[in-house]
Amino acid sequence: MIEVPPQTDADSLLEAFVAWTDALGVVMYPAQEEAVLELFTGANVVLNTPTGSGKSLVAVALHFRSLARGETSVYTSPIKALVSEKFFSLCGTFGAENVGMMTGDGAVNPDAPIVCCTAEILANRALTHGVDTPVHSVVMDEFHYYSDRDRGTAWQVPLLILERAQILLMSA
Repeated sequence: MIEVPPQTDADSLLEAFVAWTDALGVVMYPAQEEAVLELFTGANVVLNTPTGSGKSLVAVALHFRSLARGETSVYTSPIKALVSEKFFSLCGTFGAENVGMMTGDGAVNPDAPIVCCTAEILANRALTHGVDTPVHSVVMDEFHYYSDRDRGTAWQVPLLILERAQILLMSA
């Protein structure tokens, strides 16, 4: 499990995250390094790399940054099975007390600082609470669904409404 330091400056947080990856024996690919560096500066990032190229590690970096800063982050995907898989993975990384899940079928720990949810759940939260939706960063996985005629609005709505949130868009 990753040890998240209390709120600190971006450089210290980045050093702590890199130390964790080093301890795991993980050497980041150049695309991962660049994306993580951008996220730690507060930039929005589009990460379009092949399956198996480490997009999940970049998402963990954003959740790490948000958690250390006392902020909320959301992982979203159009596929409930993927949301569930990420929920269990993030519980292993950050501890079950820090991770929640919300799907159309139910919710587990929905007030956690890290929430895994389907894209429609995030869109509905954004429509309900508007720009004041209590979300500071969002990981949108499987972003290529943006162009889907039937489900694309679930990505469009948060991008339009959550103007204060830092966004990581990921697609293979």
